[in-house]
Amino acid sequence: MDGNGRWAQRQGLKRTEGHAAGEEALVDTAYGALALGVEVLTCYAFSTENWVRPVDEVRFLMNFNESLLKRRMHELNEDGVRIVFSGRRDWRVPRRVLSNMREAEELTRRNKKMIFNMAFNYGGRAEIVDAVKRLIEDGVPASKVTEKAIAQRLYHPEIPDPDLVLRPSGEHRISNYLLWEIAYSELVFDDVLWPDFRREHLYAAIEEYQRRERRFGGLES
Repeated sequence: MDGNGRWAQRQGLKRTEGHAAGEEALVDTAYGALALGVEVLTCYAFSTENWVRPVDEVRFLMNFNESLLKRRMHELNEDGVRIVFSGRRDWRVPRRVLSNMREAEELTRRNKKMIFNMAFNYGGRAEIVDAVKRLIEDGVPASKVTEKAIAQRLYHPEIPDPDLVLRPSGEHRISNYLLWEIAYSELVFDDVLWPDFRREHLYAAIEEYQRRERRFGGLES
């Protein structure tokens, strides 16, 4: 979910107002995915690199994400959506935010219609590092270190690798997002800034995905 700050600057607003404006985009996209029968939707909410942003902006994002969670978790629960979080739950995340994250996961854990995975305090490299640490903690010998062994120790090994990665805002890079999981994902880039993003943009990206051939390193039969 990218382009909030640039959207706000173009409107003559504070960067934080761009983040707030992104809520409508997030909700519309989530319900658009749910309507299509998408099984898993992962959204990049806050990265491990975002801590270097101005203190006021970081504080706003913590409070905003907490407020968003409080306001939306029961609505999503009623619609059969399971909420999970990917990322480090370390000392940098306020305790009250962690508490609300745990509450949302517990409230929705039995839901089956769609998994709504929020990448929060997340970094693709950090996830791989944490998986390797778990390998060491589990006493796995070098001869037993395989792709499967690492994948089983990612934040949510039960979630399949994404078929499609969609990045708005005109940027054409991965930015440390799901580095392990997107090895064979299709990439779609859109120029629209996130606050202006709606389910129609998601649908267009899925149509683009459907026109592609996925060979996973093999040859067309």
